[in-house]
Amino acid sequence: MPVNRLTEYLEANDVRFVTIKHSPAFTAQEIAARAHVPGKELAKTVMVKVDGRMAMVVLPAPDHVSQRRLKEFCGAEEVELASEDEFADIFPQCEVGAMPPFGNLWDVDVFVDQRLREDEEITFNAGTHTELVRLAYADFERLVKPTVGILSTRN
Repeated sequence: MPVNRLTEYLEANDVRFVTIKHSPAFTAQEIAARAHVPGKELAKTVMVKVDGRMAMVVLPAPDHVSQRRLKEFCGAEEVELASEDEFADIFPQCEVGAMPPFGNLWDVDVFVDQRLREDEEITFNAGTHTELVRLAYADFERLVKPTVGILSTRN
């Protein structure tokens, strides 16, 4: 089960967390509805390439990555969304599109939209399309050490 790597890491670092099972869902808004989590409280992971290097952008479910903001924030020449074919091999234990925002476990840079700091907890895919993990945002930031900035737009 893909969630094992993540839960073992959390347990090894004395992090309190809960797992939430839900029926299969593939979009962030579907997941939020099925798991009864408000969309703004669900973090989604979007894979991007920053000057050719794979990275994660973690943002609230209703938001969209602003490539312009990310490019300016990073001082990058080029930022583009990554295709599933480009990142699937990086996360062999995870279902494609359900990677948890713990890029540090796969040597992938993590950028977090600062709106996620507004809540005490963060909820995210646990590596499958049927499981979420919820934990304190402070623990997430302590373990992942993401780069935080204004990186998204909301419709």
